Parts: sequence; structure tokens; C-alpha cells
Amino acid sequence: MFDTKWKITIVIFKKNKLYHIYNQGNNRTKIFYEDRNYDYFLYKLKVYVLPYADILAWCLMPNHFHLMVYVRDTEKYILNNSESKDQKTRSLNDSIGILLRSYTRAINKQENRSGSLFRSGTKAVAINSLKSLMPTLAITQNILLLRSILSEKQYPQICFNYIHLNPVRAKLVKNPLEWKYSSAQDFYGERKNKLTNVEVAQNFVEINLAPHLSEPFT
Repeated sequence: MFDTKWKITIVIFKKNKLYHIYNQGNNRTKIFYEDRNYDYFLYKLKVYVLPYADILAWCLMPNHFHLMVYVRDTEKYILNNSESKDQKTRSLNDSIGILLRSYTRAINKQENRSGSLFRSGTKAVAINSLKSLMPTLAITQNILLLRSILSEKQYPQICFNYIHLNPVRAKLVKNPLEWKYSSAQDFYGERKNKLTNVEVAQNFVEINLAPHLSEPFT
């Protein structure tokens, strides 16, 4: 049976909506220990998220991750080799849960650890739905909140910039293009990553990070 502690909280995904999805290590501990861990998580995103959604921006940090996605489907049929007429479906919520659970097993084995790797309850906020936006804007423990009610187009841009500036804000690099585990290089560099849908992203945000490098977010 699917472990409910891995399910997405906050919202029920809806088609044709943008979402900011994020989680961090349990007790703020690391979730990525080596380069191969980042690569493995990116592979998991392709397997478990891309069938449902276009990933418009992403950033993997040592102890947390951020995704900005455009949901195309909330449920998909599970392919199997049987001739059973009882076709089963899997929701995007469950698929993300399986991603986190399987990644946790791999890290626990690698690090000879046990227990939860991520905080229970991955957060997902609909960022082009005014009803879902919170009333304050601040960054507390790497969590983005809203200070005032913004227009439907403003928050996707804020979220997009925030995700890419995460490594700079954490003082891991001086320029977002120096952090290879984000989609910044897909937009502003020469890398072509099959994970990031640049074309769809351009429908919702302006691809121009430079003016925001010194922009305050507190």
C-alpha cells in the first residue's frame, strides 16, 4: 500500500495550472551527498514527473529542492504486460511520493542510514491561482512566502527568479550559472537539458534573470 506520509500536501493538482513544489531534508539534513545523487534525482524526475507535467524551472540544493511545473495530467494509466481489463491509474501525487520513497531507499543504502530523508508533506502551491497565494512574502529557512496579493502573472516570475537565485542566496556560488544543478544554464547558458521545457516556460515568465541578481527577497 502507498505510504501516505509521502503524499503532496496543500493542494490537489489541477490540469493547466502552475505549481511550485518543494521539500527539504528531515531536520534540515542533506539529501544530496555526491554528484551522482543529484543526477539520480534528476533521472527520477524524468520518470515520475515528466509524464504528468512540464518542468519549467528547478533547483537541487544540498538539503532541499524546488520545482516549478505546469501540470498537463493529474492521472495516468499504469502500463503493464498483463491482459487484465482492470486498468489502474496513478496520480501525480502518488508518482511524486514514489519518487521520494525510492530515492530515500537509495540514499539510506548509500549512507548506511535509516528513517525519513525528507520532511513529511511535500509542499505544492498553485502559483497562477490567486486563491492559493499566502498573504505575506519573506524567505524563512529557504521557504518562499508572499507579502501581498500579487497578480496572476507576478508570482510565477517571482518564483522562477527565486528558484534560480537559490544557490547565490545560499552563498554556494556568486552567479546562478555556476550552479549546475538548476535549470539556470538551460535558459541563460548553452546547456540543452531534456528535463526543462524552455518553450513552455516562456509562455509564463520573462527569461531575463540579470536585472534580479541584486533584487531583495526579504
